Amino acid sequence: MMNFVNEEERIAMVVSVNSIIANLVLSLGKLAAGIVANSAAMISDGIHSASDVFSTLIVMAGVRFSNKASDNEHQYGHERLECVAAIILAVMLTLVALGIGYSGVQKVLYADAADLVVPGQMALWAAVISIVVKEAMFWYTKRAADKINSGALMADAWHHRSDALSSVGSFVGILGARMGYPILDPVASIVICAMILYAAYEVFADAMNKMVDRSCDAETSSRLEALVEKVPGVEHVDSLYTRMFGSRIYVDVEISVKDDLTLLAAHHIAETVHTAIEANFPLVKHCMVHVNPVSEKHHDLCPVLPPELRPGAEQK
Repeated sequence: MMNFVNEEERIAMVVSVNSIIANLVLSLGKLAAGIVANSAAMISDGIHSASDVFSTLIVMAGVRFSNKASDNEHQYGHERLECVAAIILAVMLTLVALGIGYSGVQKVLYADAADLVVPGQMALWAAVISIVVKEAMFWYTKRAADKINSGALMADAWHHRSDALSSVGSFVGILGARMGYPILDPVASIVICAMILYAAYEVFADAMNKMVDRSCDAETSSRLEALVEKVPGVEHVDSLYTRMFGSRIYVDVEISVKDDLTLLAAHHIAETVHTAIEANFPLVKHCMVHVNPVSEKHHDLCPVLPPELRPGAEQK
């Protein structure tokens, strides 16, 4: 039995295993229906569902490694590995989309009318079942991702949603083909390609934002600042910066306190700010608090480095 570092990892793994089982059954069913019913759109849809299995395995690996404890070589932890997993997932989605789109374009441009077979009714029912199941999987996975704030799991949820949208496209294409417009079946594959590419872009953009230390949203920053201002002894919040580190938040805040406080008293205020932030914002992994005197005189003080601390001093 797998040991979990925390409850968040356990939730992610349980959801991922359930997703793999559902996708295996669904992809095999859709591929079989597509082959039997001669539907290119349903075969494309089945391939998309099969890719979900591999993407979920990547999510599981990302969540597993991102929850590893800090070590000497990674003193800030491993949370960004979850972003790496999401980026790999985005690349996989893109490749799957391009393959599906290429096949659809080839049939639209070069297939003869005689080659465009009208899909059977089985493909139509398979599309309906897929829409219902994949939409349910989207909400199931999304709720878990929101609960544990997992970017990789959220990416997997949107992968489920893109599959549901693909099935909608398949349904429209198959229905149109059965109504006398067989060209709509491969056209549906092209539409599916566009939907998957958009989902891949969303996943990639979110992961990259977390990789490049993007600040958290304005509402969270405002709530952080309001909390700090309530701490007894804080005269003013001089600055407050945040950055996303995977799914966690790092906070750097400067506060002003009265000039005549002892070092011990000023330190106590800083510790209170630190504790208040981490207690009220569970996503904050670390908070650094810098203390300034409230008087504006300190802004006029230009620090002068002693000779032993000046650049090149260690070479003398």
